[in-house]
Amino acid sequence: MSNIAIIGATGRAGGQLLEEALRRGHHVTAIARHASSKIGQRAGVVTQDVDVNDPQALQAAVAGSDVVLSAAHFSTLNPEAIIEPVKKAGVKRLLFVGGAGSLLLPDNTKVIDSKGFPKEYLPEASAGGVYLDTLRNEKDLDWTFISPSAEFVEGERTGTFRLGKDHLLVSAEGKSWITFADFAIAMLDEVEQPKHSRQRFTVGY
Repeated sequence: MSNIAIIGATGRAGGQLLEEALRRGHHVTAIARHASSKIGQRAGVVTQDVDVNDPQALQAAVAGSDVVLSAAHFSTLNPEAIIEPVKKAGVKRLLFVGGAGSLLLPDNTKVIDSKGFPKEYLPEASAGGVYLDTLRNEKDLDWTFISPSAEFVEGERTGTFRLGKDHLLVSAEGKSWITFADFAIAMLDEVEQPKHSRQRFTVGY
């Protein structure tokens, strides 16, 4: 059993990470601005009402954790806002719920640069790329950046999916997608059996 801190634990991705961690018997520190009111009292969970823009509060919240999982939105804060408090707290492992925009297409161009990429997703996708570039220059943390497929959606927990490296995964039907629940399985698998230290990988059907 590990002590896992989840930043953004009340969001769609973070909420599924919380459920998957509890399902596996881990102890969770759930961090969000209104974590206590949205999550309530649950066995195995300590809620921390923290604004991630407060570095000292975030450092205190993650202190003592074995690993930190961040499901925070990229466009709302810079990479150092997460990385530095985690490092100062003495936590060595940091896993990010990544984005699909920085993944590569078959011609090795980025998804974010493809024709028809939705304009409303550009700020978040661009910021996600900055996070990944920052992590690739990070020397101290044992980090992992896990990119979902193009469509990151609600849906059932099947436990059946594929892993890739830097290229977008597309199904035989031409669809690129993963549910939050199955993504959470892949992320907790990486927590329990690390195979992508200081790497990005992706998950999809």
